[in-house]
Amino acid sequence: QAQLVESGGGLVQAGGSLRLSCAASTRIFSTYAIGWFRQAPGKEREFVAATSWTGGITYYADSVKGRFIISRENAKNTVDLQMNSLKPEDTAIYYCAADLVVTASTAYEYWGQGTQVTVSS
Repeated sequence: QAQLVESGGGLVQAGGSLRLSCAASTRIFSTYAIGWFRQAPGKEREFVAATSWTGGITYYADSVKGRFIISRENAKNTVDLQMNSLKPEDTAIYYCAADLVVTASTAYEYWGQGTQVTVSS
């Protein structure tokens, strides 16, 4: 059984918004930090945002700060990524990941399968 499942990707015009969700198992959601990462074609996977298991600590990449918001939705066992003012350079496969330590590195223990986000100009 998958520990993490992403949803919410799609095609949107530049300037638009999308909301991604990362559904986590109860064990993962209640004790692990969750991070969002992305990988564009021909590029390395990069950090986007992360939240501690309590939600009290959040980190953002400079490229998304002020546009993206990461939040824990306790009633749904999801960690959502609200993406506003989207740009073509945000186009990538977006992954969520879980680890006991909240960090901006890619050294997370569990990974989802990814969801495609495409921003047209």
